[in-house]
This record gives sequence, C-alpha cells and structure tokens, in this order.
Amino acid sequence: MTTTTVTTAPPLAEPDPDLRVRRRRSLSPGKQVPAARLAGPALLVVLWAVASAAGALDPGAIPAPWTVVESGVHLWTDGTLTDDILTSLQRAGTGFVLGLAAGIALALASGLTRTGEALIDGTVNLNRAIPTLGLIPLFILWLGIGETFKIAIIAIVVYIPIYLNTHAALSGIDSRFVELAEVQGLNRIQFIRQIVIPGALPGFFVGLRLGVTGSWLGLVVLEQINATSGLGYMMFQAQNYGQTDVILVGLVVYGIFGLISDSTVRIIERRVLSWRRTLSS
Repeated sequence: MTTTTVTTAPPLAEPDPDLRVRRRRSLSPGKQVPAARLAGPALLVVLWAVASAAGALDPGAIPAPWTVVESGVHLWTDGTLTDDILTSLQRAGTGFVLGLAAGIALALASGLTRTGEALIDGTVNLNRAIPTLGLIPLFILWLGIGETFKIAIIAIVVYIPIYLNTHAALSGIDSRFVELAEVQGLNRIQFIRQIVIPGALPGFFVGLRLGVTGSWLGLVVLEQINATSGLGYMMFQAQNYGQTDVILVGLVVYGIFGLISDSTVRIIERRVLSWRRTLSS
C-alpha cells in the first residue's frame, strides 16, 4: 500500500505592526520644524550678502544688506519710516476689514441660496476678470483722489479671493451632511453653525491668506498715486532721487509685514482647525 505524504505550507507570518507604522511614517513629510519657513528668506539674505561682499553686485543697482540696514535705521531714528509705516498699516487695515466683511457676506449669501448665487456669483467672477488696478482711473473719478479710493481698491483686492475660496468650500460640502442635518431636525441657524461654518473654514482661511497678501500688493501701487505719506510714497520719492537703498528698505518692510500677516493667519488656522489631521500638522 502506498502512503501519500501531504505537506502543508507554514502559515504566513503576520506583518509586523511596527513595520507598517514605519512605512506609513516614511510617506509623510516628517516632523514640522519650528520657524522652518524662515530658512528660505534667511538663505536669500545670506546669498545677497555673499554676492555683495564678493563684488558680484553693482552697489548702485543692488546695495549691500548692511547698507540697506543703515538706511532703515536712519529713516527710523528721524521718524520718517515710523510715520510711513503707521499710515500704510491704517490704509491696509481699513481696506482689509471692509474686504473681509464683504467677502464673507457675499459668499454666505451666494453659497446658501440659489437666488444669491444667481445674482452674486456671476457678478463677482466678472469683477475678478477685470484687473483691479485697472479700476483706479474710474474710482478716482467716482471717489476723488484722496484716501477713499485707495481703501476701496484694497477692499476689492481682498474680498475677491475670500469670496471665491469660501464659496468654493461651501459648494463643496458633501450633500450627505445636509441630509444628516435634515434627519436630525436641525433648523437653519443650527445647520449653519454645525455644518456650514466648519465645512467652509478650510477654504475661508485659504482666501484669507490670499486677501492679506493682496492688501499689501495693492498698497504698493496705490501709495504712489497722489500720496504724501506711506511706504509706497517713500519708495516713489526715493526713485526720483535714485536712492536704491531706500527703495529696498520699503520692499523689505512690505515683505516683513506680509510674512507676519501670513504667519498670523496660519497660526490662527492651526488653532481653529486643530481637529483636522493633515500633512502639515
């Protein structure tokens, strides 16, 4: 009688859970380093300083960093830079607040009602297609050449990205959440507070960052039109006298305020949206 020996393959080993965790972690960008975003600007300044020290840059066209710092300290001590900064902050702040309020209100009206969407969304997109700085001559005729038209232009620059991103976030809310809210018997206010606002916040913060940056970009141009103070005015006057170092002082101050504004929005976003788990967190 012939006997047949049946061999069974050894059972497959269970995957090591630690190995799976290590594989997952290797796909992520890694641990976030505090103040890592300053590495790029710092490297740029170092390269600028090295090139200036080596004589690779024309001092008349691009002064050395230490020359720009000396000019900035001189303008600060005589009070010129302080007054210009305060004036620019007031203009940018006023226009930003108006644009923020308009962007949020229009996005909510357009995103939550079909009537609002029909009346608002197309109009805003038409406004977006028109270069905002191209509206300056028309706004000067309407509002005069004083401070009002400058603030109005800044408000337009700010409200457009806030509206677009907030409206897109509202439109992107999953319809299943709406059905869930109806099943739970939420009223309109509860629906907006518990479903709409949390769902729209990520897009809103993207628009807020773009709006903050846009307020400073618009200010550079507007302060060179019939202005008697402000960073843009200071840079325009420096252009007339060939003071490249003063122009760079103004650009550096604009850049610092823009970076601080963007970082502040990022910090607020991380705190408000702490419930999210993203690559950046």
